Amino acid sequence: MLIRERIIKYGDNIDTDVIIPARYLNTADENELAKHCMEDIDPCFHEKLKTGSIIVAGGNFGCGSSREHAPIAIKASGAACVIAKDFARIFFRNAINIGLPIVECPEAVIESSEHDEFIVDLDNGVLKNLTKDKRYIIQPFPDFLQKIINSGGLMNMAEELVWEAKV
Repeated sequence: MLIRERIIKYGDNIDTDVIIPARYLNTADENELAKHCMEDIDPCFHEKLKTGSIIVAGGNFGCGSSREHAPIAIKASGAACVIAKDFARIFFRNAINIGLPIVECPEAVIESSEHDEFIVDLDNGVLKNLTKDKRYIIQPFPDFLQKIINSGGLMNMAEELVWEAKV
């Protein structure tokens, strides 16, 4: 999977309440969740975001509650990937389960600026900041996690496996 787009950058400790405020958790409609993604920290998020944009953030991204709504809101808003110094463990798992690619690369976060253009090559474990002409090695996902992401999430992969078993 190859992702190429400009980044939207945030700081440390972006928690799930900021990603999708609790007052909107009365729905599971991902399009409704996407409308309110990041609105408490960045009212201009949707103006900045283009389909395929990459969110870059500091450490502990996705801390807070274990709600799965947070990565769903990010993915449904059109972001293609999140790169952070590191992720809260439950956010990491929830993101993989819904098929949202996430990458840990502290050096790329520190050396990037808002609107830099990145290429993320998940298959080969390479991240490039085209604006600053920098290249970083990232840890490729193990095959089973890559299959989940490529399927669009764990439920999609399970459906594919059931379908293949029937054929």
